[in-house]
Amino acid sequence: MKYLISKLLFIRSSIVLIAIVFATAGSPVVSQDAPLSGDDPPLVHIIIKNDGTRFVGTIISRDAREVLIDTPNLGEIFIPMHEIREIREAKPSEVSPTGEYIPGEVFSTRYFITTNGLPIEKGESYIQWNLYGPDFQFGVGENFGLGILTTWFGSPLIGSAKYSIDLPGNLSLGAGLLVGSGSWAMPDLGLILPFGAFTIGDRVSNLTFSFGYGGATYKESNYNPISNRETEKRVSDGRMLFSIAGMAKAGKKLSLVFDSFIVLPGGYREFTEYNFDYSYDPVTGNYSEKITAVTKKERRGGITLLIPGIRLQTEPNKAFQFGFAGLYFDGELIPTPIPMVTWYRML
Repeated sequence: MKYLISKLLFIRSSIVLIAIVFATAGSPVVSQDAPLSGDDPPLVHIIIKNDGTRFVGTIISRDAREVLIDTPNLGEIFIPMHEIREIREAKPSEVSPTGEYIPGEVFSTRYFITTNGLPIEKGESYIQWNLYGPDFQFGVGENFGLGILTTWFGSPLIGSAKYSIDLPGNLSLGAGLLVGSGSWAMPDLGLILPFGAFTIGDRVSNLTFSFGYGGATYKESNYNPISNRETEKRVSDGRMLFSIAGMAKAGKKLSLVFDSFIVLPGGYREFTEYNFDYSYDPVTGNYSEKITAVTKKERRGGITLLIPGIRLQTEPNKAFQFGFAGLYFDGELIPTPIPMVTWYRML
């Protein structure tokens, strides 16, 4: 079982199909505008409709029925108030020195494997397609999200939950939990991972420090050739996990992404090794077998996974991510020629 924990923790970001139904209706959030002087540039506002459509530009007029916004690409547009979920002023990091809007990452709550302290917006949901399986994430409440992920084989099956807290100074704190099982392939396997994430930045650029404790429990079978019997016992193991990850916009559609996954070395695993010796008896002409049992200890090795890559926002509700991983496991650097490829899509 030497490689079991590494495999389970590496699949931390995969799970399958649970349908979560939620409502997204609500009153739009409207920010108050400060009066402009003649020398001030016009404020850039972002309007988000109930269906997730976004309009960016300068608000010309607004009343109880509708908003008139002047957008760079579509010109002046009237939007009924009952179709609006949120109206907010663009943050300084979202506006270039020339006044051009720099959109934040729609999928900025995720890197390659790990998450951060930024929340999934209420009513928003997305799917993350990976080469090894799908990952569904749903914004079911204010600063609260649920998810489910798996491999293409449906094992393991993991559910996730995360609550985000906005802190002063462009800081965010996330606390979450992953709970799963081996599903049909490994019904005796249980997984749990409570974690925390501290993020500096916003949806345009951010840096995250995260930590957690991953635990696994499973049944292990051992055959004793001396007694010719097979025994079974339940084994539990846990490791401390750390990660440093970040992303930064390098253009309107291009972002640089870095992720890491660090598993500290575990305790010692005790196991029995059986040695078989044969001796020849010249009198009888037969061979006799002698079996000796030796108890050994082996320390569970640590794992370090580093993943640099890029993310391309192909459409407002779609993105493509590509990167290569470097794996350091049990004191050895292991080449990983298979790329980390991810497709994001809003649901």
